Amino acid sequence: MNTRRTTRTTVMVDHDRGVFMISVAAELAEMHPQTLRMYEARGLIEPKRSPKGTRLYSQADVERLRRIQEMTNDLGLNLAGVERVMDLERQLERATRRLEELERRSARMREEMADEIDAVRRSFRAELVPLTHSTALVPVPKPTPARRRIDVERG
Repeated sequence: MNTRRTTRTTVMVDHDRGVFMISVAAELAEMHPQTLRMYEARGLIEPKRSPKGTRLYSQADVERLRRIQEMTNDLGLNLAGVERVMDLERQLERATRRLEELERRSARMREEMADEIDAVRRSFRAELVPLTHSTALVPVPKPTPARRRIDVERG
């Protein structure tokens, strides 16, 4: 009886790390390697390069290639349309990141303002001294000789 043991090894690789040569990436994306070269020439994909200049595609690159294929085959876009869609997506992504950054900043500023308002309220409470033994809301100074009222008639 001949039993063969197989061992399976799983390797986790960064999503953006270039690990696939052009032939493997083309097969994974179900494209011809020349198509990948054309997409690179148009700026639709930018594979990493090995020290010797070999193109190395990442999992993210393969997903991008599949997305390009979906837009051209399923949606009927030409490559100029694909470029425009991807450019708009990059702009939207930048705007979204900026909006999130501004929202975080706004939240921090609201917290700081609330803290400042609380500090001001506490300082006013500390300065208020209750007025005792008086029925007047505001003490009225007694007239002094320098403050006598003089009525002058003009004719």
